[in-house]
Amino acid sequence: MTRDHAHARAGLLLGLGAYLIWGVLPLYFKLLASLQPVEIVAHRVIWSLIFLAALAGLLRRWDGIRAALSQPRTLVMLLLSATLIGGNWLVYIWAVLNGHVLEGSLGYYLNPLVNVLLGTLFLKERLTRMQVAAVALASAGVAVLAVGAGSGLWISLTLAGTFAFYGFIRKVAPVESLEGLSIETILLAPLALGWILWLGDSGGFPADLSTNVLVVLSGAVTAVPLLLFAGAARRLPYSTLGFLQYLSPSLQFLLAVVVFGEALTTAHMLCFGAIWTALAIFAVEGVRAGRAAAQARLEQTRDVAACTEPCSAP
Repeated sequence: MTRDHAHARAGLLLGLGAYLIWGVLPLYFKLLASLQPVEIVAHRVIWSLIFLAALAGLLRRWDGIRAALSQPRTLVMLLLSATLIGGNWLVYIWAVLNGHVLEGSLGYYLNPLVNVLLGTLFLKERLTRMQVAAVALASAGVAVLAVGAGSGLWISLTLAGTFAFYGFIRKVAPVESLEGLSIETILLAPLALGWILWLGDSGGFPADLSTNVLVVLSGAVTAVPLLLFAGAARRLPYSTLGFLQYLSPSLQFLLAVVVFGEALTTAHMLCFGAIWTALAIFAVEGVRAGRAAAQARLEQTRDVAACTEPCSAP
């Protein structure tokens, strides 16, 4: 196994782990329904920071965190990514607690398409004609939903946009996954702590033991998939990373319809159908492109092996 292949395989496993955890998160947040979304996000930040601080100490990564904090460009990038992920958490938790898991799943189905567009615009990743057609098809599906059942569309678009840009920034930011996530939580911590302290004065802390335990565990529940995702983002092509994400919204879709009993309208079915078709096109194109690249590498290897003495450089 080559180093590049091992690198990509590790990225694939990390990405699968992250998206599987995110897929079942609605079940976790439903258990915190007695709290307000902002309160849950604040606790997620604080307990994530505690979890990450302990992990950084265990792995002796504080030197890397301090080094990243001393680089103004990296700090600005992480401030922006922290803002994006904080907003994403808030909208997602609000959606789950208010019966909009279906719109949340749609947002994360749209995310891969936004990832592809970002990769094309900023990372010079090229799309085939079929992939362009797939993006157009998904866009048409969103337009159908906007006309037929668009009251929750803002949730889907906000989740797709914030997480796509978050992933893009974390891919290009010159910082490792643990260091980057630790700094993001450090930057969000003052606001989170201020909110929790204000709730304490207002009698807003969780009252029962089980809720308190779930709140404390939110640190690990938040940090682990983000660490897995950040590691995957640095190892995989951005378009590949985007299309791993179908696992998460698929699980959320099933939870919304089967477990939570949310209504699946005709507009929803048309929109989801268009997006699923678009994802299938991308999957087929990805397999085709992978085989073509492998064939090209094989032919190049054969050419090198067949090269005789006159082919060598002087």
